[in-house]
Amino acid sequence: MGKKPSVVHDSDADLTVGPPKRSAAGLPSLVDSLPHALSQMGPSRTWKSLLAMNQKDGFDCMSCAWPDPPERKLAEFCENGAKAVGWEADPLKVPSGFWDENDVDSLAGRSEYWLGQQGRLVEPVYKPAGSSHYSPISWDNAFRIVARELNALESPDEATFYTSGRTSNEAAFVYQLFVRAFGTNNLPDCSNMCHESTGLALGETIGVGKSAVSYTDFAKADLIIIMGQNPGTCHPRMLTALEEAKLAGASIVAVNPLPEAGLINFKNPQRPRGLVGKGTDLADQFLQIRLAGDMALLQAVSKRVLDAEKAAPGAVLDHAFIEEHCQGLEEFQAHIDKLDEQDVLAATGLRAEEIDELASRYLRAEKVIITWAMGLTQHKKAVATIKEIVNLLLLRGNIGKPGAGPSPIRGHSNVQGDRTMGIWEKMPEPFLNALQQEFGFDPPRHPGVDSVDSIRGMRDGRIKVLVALGGNLVHAMSDTTAAEAAVRKTRLSVQISTKLNRSHAVVGEQAMILPTMGRTEIDRQASGEQFVTVEDTVCAVHRSAGRLEPISDKVLSEVAIVCRMAGKVLGDKVPVDWCGFEANYDSVREHISHVVPGFEDFNQKARSRDGFVLPHGPRDERKFPTITGKAMFTVNHLETIRVPQGRLLLQTVRSHDQFNTTTYSMNDRYRGVKKGRMVLFAHRDDLAELGLADGGYVDVHSEADDGVDRVLRQLRLIAYPTARGCVTAYYPEANVLVPLDSTAEGSNTPASKSVVVRLEPAAPPGFSVSRTGSK
Repeated sequence: MGKKPSVVHDSDADLTVGPPKRSAAGLPSLVDSLPHALSQMGPSRTWKSLLAMNQKDGFDCMSCAWPDPPERKLAEFCENGAKAVGWEADPLKVPSGFWDENDVDSLAGRSEYWLGQQGRLVEPVYKPAGSSHYSPISWDNAFRIVARELNALESPDEATFYTSGRTSNEAAFVYQLFVRAFGTNNLPDCSNMCHESTGLALGETIGVGKSAVSYTDFAKADLIIIMGQNPGTCHPRMLTALEEAKLAGASIVAVNPLPEAGLINFKNPQRPRGLVGKGTDLADQFLQIRLAGDMALLQAVSKRVLDAEKAAPGAVLDHAFIEEHCQGLEEFQAHIDKLDEQDVLAATGLRAEEIDELASRYLRAEKVIITWAMGLTQHKKAVATIKEIVNLLLLRGNIGKPGAGPSPIRGHSNVQGDRTMGIWEKMPEPFLNALQQEFGFDPPRHPGVDSVDSIRGMRDGRIKVLVALGGNLVHAMSDTTAAEAAVRKTRLSVQISTKLNRSHAVVGEQAMILPTMGRTEIDRQASGEQFVTVEDTVCAVHRSAGRLEPISDKVLSEVAIVCRMAGKVLGDKVPVDWCGFEANYDSVREHISHVVPGFEDFNQKARSRDGFVLPHGPRDERKFPTITGKAMFTVNHLETIRVPQGRLLLQTVRSHDQFNTTTYSMNDRYRGVKKGRMVLFAHRDDLAELGLADGGYVDVHSEADDGVDRVLRQLRLIAYPTARGCVTAYYPEANVLVPLDSTAEGSNTPASKSVVVRLEPAAPPGFSVSRTGSK
């Protein structure tokens, strides 16, 4: 028996706006998260799950990839983690009658929030061609239909197989094995839309596309530069590590168009001073940069470092490190010498004195970490920008020593592990060779398609079947209208999910939903209770085992679903024991230990309570597996986005009560927004110049070279302390404004943080809006 779903409004009729907060967490985080979890799960499930979350013998939080500290606290979770568990461990079930009462068109008219509030999916459902409704179906029939459609394709490349970053290492490995045995490398994943730019940039410059720091490095750093990142909302437990670093003497610099509460002040709810005191001020310097200005800023700081070396030869750069481990300094310096300061100031919106201060901080620090997230990766010049991070760090040897290095912060809890396990459309030859040797078949060698190219392929009729292991591709993807139209052209769309989302309502000619267990649930197979593993953002691998009884005996684990699907589709085409994989995950890990470097003796390592850390040449030994064997200084040409008069530059962001496309509530507490999401944050002076006012309504049109009029209508304007010329709207609602072909150079990641828009006054919707006073 589950609880009755609450009444959910799909409009913003009750929207209220207050002032943004200047501190994060503290008592409000407890007041907001614990009642939320209790209302979702009830007392018993709440405490059983939360006290096992992120513990060494418990399960890994699904809400972010932030690493666990060596020593765990009793409550090793954050506000958003508690909400994520409450959302997943919801005991409410979607009843069989739901599908008769709701056709796909009515579901498509519902909000993401409403869909998620309907409860857990507990039985496979199928929408046949010509029908407007899903209907329950047996597992055997479901896999038979999938096999029929996949095997009827003229080429395996007419199917694409998407993966969410919440998928475990074990499920990811068997999934990519199935897909490659089927005959394609079409393995797009959520990383294509977030840190693909990071992987490419780091891979080309230091040889490893992952973070080069550990959890403990943060407390050893002299300076931490946080760029394009909002830890207070996207990975709140990072604030604890930043507080530890600050108390140990580190300086912290925040670079962001928006002032984010978590980087202003952190009230640690696990410390008395965080509950009743003033908390800890984190950022010593806030650089309110214009969107897409980060590359110019990094080049300007590097120029100041190089100028300081000219003024004091031999006293600034780490010449021993550069001589032994690096290549390309001369070309880089010659390029940076030509940097125009006025171009930098125009691109960044900063004053020269602010850049001087950052450069001085960098020059005084012996150990520097630069960390970043989507604010850097989702621009046209994202790859070049991250290469400039590496350039700056290399100048003073800030890599391969304690307390220093580049540190991308991943979002999905195992998105990095999925890539390690082979979820990538361009896995290198050594991995494919190892797969061939281990399993006795020759995997396809030609590159597959990523997420954006999968949408293009469906749009153009080249891809006819979509299988998605988790996630919400339709709503996560840029250019929502184009993405939805593309998916609707498929012959079959298959979604493996725990709860309803937008992708279940945007369907192909045939559609299927396969219900899977959540990470919180006990996974029992023929050999007994199973555990899985995940890899966090600093390359640490550890086990995860749920504590709650499964929502239904009809749901299957992700490993079981993939293995049964593979067995039905492939038959005896390849010599793989799919049934054995499902029965005992140790058998999966044994094969992983033979295929994936760093996973030797995987079963033994996975059973260590502390887990294990994967090898990382640049971090561990200052060995750089690039094409030259050295870390690479690179030359990157600065391009400034020219925004026409009367236009603004838009970025999309999450609200606080949100994990990727999943919304836990309609509130954004830190930005002062309650009971609504259709808003646009803009600088008060920009509104005045455009003849607009706080509280008014606008239609937002994106302007692209393809001539398509992409519009998001009736957004409530909020005068907000953002950088001049920049506006912000919520993801995924504003994805409709991001052209499908507007992507980062090299990585093909949607450029969701640099969209040129114009605002057209609009009539308000048919409801009143109140404005709360200051608190």
